[in-house]
Amino acid sequence: MDGKKLEYKGEEALRELEKLTERTGEVQVNLLKDILMKNKNTEYLNKYMKEPTEVTTFKRLVPVVTYADIQPYIQRIANGEDSSLISGQTITEMLRSSGTSAGEQKLMPSIAEDLDRRTFLYNLIMPIMNQYVPGLDKGKAMYLYFVKSETPTPSGIPTRPVLTSYYKSKHFKCRPPDPFNDYTSPDQAILCTDNRQSMYCQLLAGLVHRHQVLRLGAVFASAFLRAISFLERNWVHLCNDIRTGSLDSTTIVDPGCRTAMSDVLRSPNPLLADEIEAICRCKSWKGILCQLWPRAKYIEAVVTGTMAQYIPALNFYSGGKLPLVCTMYASSECYFGVNLNPLCDPAEVSYTLLPNMGYFEFIPLGDNGRLLLMMDAGNEEEVVPVDKLVDLAHVRPGCYYELVVTTFAGLYRYRIGDVLQVTGFYNRAPQFRFICRRNVVLSIDTDKTNEEDLHKSVSMAKKLLEPYNALLVEYTSYADTSTIPGHYVLYWEVLHLQHSSTTNGVVSLFDAHLLPECCSTVEESLDYVYRRCRAYDKSVGPLEIRLVGAGTFDALMDLCISQGGSINQYKTPRCIKSAAGLELLNSRVKACFFSPRDPTWIP
Repeated sequence: MDGKKLEYKGEEALRELEKLTERTGEVQVNLLKDILMKNKNTEYLNKYMKEPTEVTTFKRLVPVVTYADIQPYIQRIANGEDSSLISGQTITEMLRSSGTSAGEQKLMPSIAEDLDRRTFLYNLIMPIMNQYVPGLDKGKAMYLYFVKSETPTPSGIPTRPVLTSYYKSKHFKCRPPDPFNDYTSPDQAILCTDNRQSMYCQLLAGLVHRHQVLRLGAVFASAFLRAISFLERNWVHLCNDIRTGSLDSTTIVDPGCRTAMSDVLRSPNPLLADEIEAICRCKSWKGILCQLWPRAKYIEAVVTGTMAQYIPALNFYSGGKLPLVCTMYASSECYFGVNLNPLCDPAEVSYTLLPNMGYFEFIPLGDNGRLLLMMDAGNEEEVVPVDKLVDLAHVRPGCYYELVVTTFAGLYRYRIGDVLQVTGFYNRAPQFRFICRRNVVLSIDTDKTNEEDLHKSVSMAKKLLEPYNALLVEYTSYADTSTIPGHYVLYWEVLHLQHSSTTNGVVSLFDAHLLPECCSTVEESLDYVYRRCRAYDKSVGPLEIRLVGAGTFDALMDLCISQGGSINQYKTPRCIKSAAGLELLNSRVKACFFSPRDPTWIP
């Protein structure tokens, strides 16, 4: 496709964006009517509504739900019952969410036309970016994309992550040539399910094309940093492949990768290999991204929410010279919106929700003061009165809300679990800042551990202390991203009730096996997604327990009170966020222990 046609398509996409955001309320009402009309014969809607196409009836009678409410319907479809339980259209796949339910992944229903909606949003990204960074059609993008394995349900419906669904679809594999989306990575490397081979080939292709690369990125900041860590370990091998013009046959065995990379490594290039080797041999890798890819204009990755913890590392590797760009807001349940000011500071990122993606409603959480109280007291089991919901066109600037979505695929008034703040409007469409996931206390990559799951896991592990007459007095946690990959840290204060003796003398908690076993027990008790990240994806490192001295948590309480907290309302935070709190805890660490093995994970 030539440049003029692409420019026209970009202008057309931006015009459509203007139309949608000018008519937000109207588009939303019409979309809800369409959802109800197409799904009017479903068992789920008929359970609540005698007139399944009436918008007012829907708003009055259909309840706000969580995954626990909809999961039985999804499981019945997964087991072979008809899609009409929840959707008027055939459910073609189940999308594995990064959220968890009862320790296992959530499955989100998806229909064929969902891919059209996702593609619509993807097609907006480059026209928006081109307004701020011109000339992106004059080079390549080194974007590191990965797929994960898929499995069928008992009835044969494929289950896979939402990004894997897109990359394996005709929308991606059969896309027309586009100079604005010219990737260094061959499709075969992206679609390789062996993440190590995929990473190797994608980095190799990015290095071969280093002087053509205009932008760098991955979906999540954690994935991009994992790639840098991989490069640190493997640059010698990568340079050797470039120098010889061929892949090491022991490194890459995937046939698709080998075929694709033979087109990338067309001939030996010792000069390029020497350039890269000279850069990678430097003692410090500060600013190395700009040295390896000197024409790069920005890094694109999610750096909002829990991913904000990776901003310092990204700035280190770029020397602070490359803007960090967040382009879109999406989940397995639904794609939501885009960032219309992509070069803003990561802390100021706001997403404009597109009214044609799904029907959006919001649970009011009030102003900033009430937000903290609501988040602390709130839980997924609470019943939300339907008359309290606010629709997209009527949210108020500055206020906080929890997002609720209704989709064509069969989710009705489903609580996403994201807490958002309204920052303003674009035309008539609200713009939101992502604040946090409700109840999530720890996250490194796609793992999301809430306070309840953390407590259950620690409770299982502390039983191992009992034979040693020791008691876990108090604990807290921290997502440590100072290393790559990051890992969970638990701070434990343990009280020795008395020493237990053996023939070898006193048994100490600092012996080689007890605390490492506690680490492993915590990991085995955490959810499926965490265990996958640890055992298969290797995107999370071994869990660590740091034993702190007696009185540490009393000192932590004193610190919080000295900073304005109330002793009557003080509760030990289950996840430490403050720098002062972390400094205090780390100053009192007596010993550190790590999980000695990967937790059990079965695909």
